Amino acid sequence: MSMANGRKSIFITGAASGMGRATALLFAERGWFVGGYDVNQAGLDALAGEVGADNGVFATLDVTDRDAFEAAVDHFGAATGGTLDLLFNNAGIGTGGLLDEQPWDEVMRIVNVNFIGVLIGVRTGVRLLRNTPGSLSLVTSSSSAIFGTAGIPIYSATKHAVRGLTEALSIELKRYGVRAADLLPGLIDTPLLSDGMRAMAPAEGMWRLVQPREVAETVWEAYGADKLHWYIPEELRQFHLQVVAEPEAVREERTALLAAMMSAADAA
Repeated sequence: MSMANGRKSIFITGAASGMGRATALLFAERGWFVGGYDVNQAGLDALAGEVGADNGVFATLDVTDRDAFEAAVDHFGAATGGTLDLLFNNAGIGTGGLLDEQPWDEVMRIVNVNFIGVLIGVRTGVRLLRNTPGSLSLVTSSSSAIFGTAGIPIYSATKHAVRGLTEALSIELKRYGVRAADLLPGLIDTPLLSDGMRAMAPAEGMWRLVQPREVAETVWEAYGADKLHWYIPEELRQFHLQVVAEPEAVREERTALLAAMMSAADAA
């Protein structure tokens, strides 16, 4: 079994692709010991090949399985001497659909992966975080946690939930000296982003297309700072301020956007 040997360590769920993969690669490049976890074995194998067997632990993990998550954290802790510098609960899924039209099994799958999986992750990972000075519990929320997003209501609701959880944890975990923060990414160029949204992304501004590496750089920055919400790109903070000041105006803008997206989908 590969060992951390005094290196700082990061435990990443959803590590086989997108933001999780980019983060694993960046932290490995900078000398950290990486725990990469995902349901995608082929993606994990590819990641392990790039990072190197001596520089991490890579294993399949269904984040909704509490026993499996506890076993993964215990196994990782055995490699790090019981410490963890950065827990990155990043795993998430997102399928679109109107609430009353989406299959119930799909609704619950999104809730279980995106929210219950994060609850399990923090409850389990804190046993290592609290042993580690300066540690951080980081979660991937979303720009759809700023204002509920029609067309992906369940995804949006779960991301609101993890944002609220993170705010509460940023206070609760102080008793261990552990920080908590979240990422609020906009349109990230990963397999999760629909072709329609990718096509609509402007060249600049808050809704521009962001590469996963930019998110990884933000994770790096988050570890070194005591900040709660990380907007990616930073211009999304302005959207959040607008939502607080004029929620009805945002509601009307978003109503028009959903209508445009649905007519485009019908035409396709």
